[in-house]
Amino acid sequence: MNLELTEDQRLLAESVRDFAADRVAPGAADRDREASMPESLRTELAEMGFLGICIPEEYGGTGMDAVSSCIVIAEISQACAGTGVFLSAHNSLCVDPILSFGTPAQKEKYLPRLAGGTVGCLSLTEPGSGSDAGAATCTAIERDDGWHVTGSKIFVTNGQEAGVIILIAVTNPDDPKRRLSAFIVEQPSPGLRIAKLEKKLGIRCTSTAEYVFEDCVVPKENLLHEKGRGLNVALSTLDGGRIGIGAQAVGIAQACLNESVQYARTREQFGRPIGKFQAIQNKIADMGVEIEVARQLMFRAAWLKDNGQPYESAAAKAKLYASEMCSRAANHAVQVFGGYGYCNDYPVERLLRDAKITELYEGTSEIQRLVIARHVGKALTDGWDGA
Repeated sequence: MNLELTEDQRLLAESVRDFAADRVAPGAADRDREASMPESLRTELAEMGFLGICIPEEYGGTGMDAVSSCIVIAEISQACAGTGVFLSAHNSLCVDPILSFGTPAQKEKYLPRLAGGTVGCLSLTEPGSGSDAGAATCTAIERDDGWHVTGSKIFVTNGQEAGVIILIAVTNPDDPKRRLSAFIVEQPSPGLRIAKLEKKLGIRCTSTAEYVFEDCVVPKENLLHEKGRGLNVALSTLDGGRIGIGAQAVGIAQACLNESVQYARTREQFGRPIGKFQAIQNKIADMGVEIEVARQLMFRAAWLKDNGQPYESAAAKAKLYASEMCSRAANHAVQVFGGYGYCNDYPVERLLRDAKITELYEGTSEIQRLVIARHVGKALTDGWDGA
């Protein structure tokens, strides 16, 4: 397994880093304060090809691999975590399931739109079913004119902007193994409304919405994969999403390190820069080591995905370690800044708020440990499987 970046990937990283520094970072604090992302930025992201990173060129995308997607999300997240998760949710949670499970007609209809600027999202979580996705109650009933959807969904990242929604709903309530199905839903649609936009601690420039479906009719041809296979679609989608959130966490942590190093060079106490003190050096060293470990775990999971190998465990490991590392890095950064780090005049206050969510969405740290433990137990019983 070769985890070295190709020349094209290195050039991509440089290009995205320049774009992020020039077009994304300057407005990050304002977007956080205003809790909104201007349409002009979304348009620029689409023009750069970031909404179609892994969409094949035949559908208008850039046709890159999962490793390249990680590079884009990490570099954008370093400049603005909210913008980073906007891209991750679009690509991992909407584009990927259509690529993996969509019919030729579904791909032809939706992938060019998603690559061109239409925003995508996943609608899975409900008020009574978070980590237990299989306990969903939002229902889709098949009738002559389509699937009639009734129920509610919460915590939908990109929910306000999305024009294409991957919806997981109950279609077989009496079959515990095949009770859920997946659908492609367009927004706006009659019977679908946004009931609430969450006011969040961090990643404030991206929307997090509550959907209410009131007899919303979804065309029969918009069933994604087979009836009763919705949980498979959801779990597979979340595996890819966890790699994306690992990339977001790496980007946030890298920003924490960069800000800490710069501040430690210029802030003086007791007659010399604080970076000369071992206590500060230790924090910077810890951040540097842990970021590198997280980056390698992220790339390994993406490499396994690109090469058609099982990556569920690798994605969980990358997401778990990167997210918890990200929170540690943000806390270190605030500590390096001291009292100034607690004020929003400096970016580390925002980075600390943004970091926490990486331990929660796409499966909490507790869920990641359950996934990893299951694979470790299997490896001990059946022999090492490499994932």
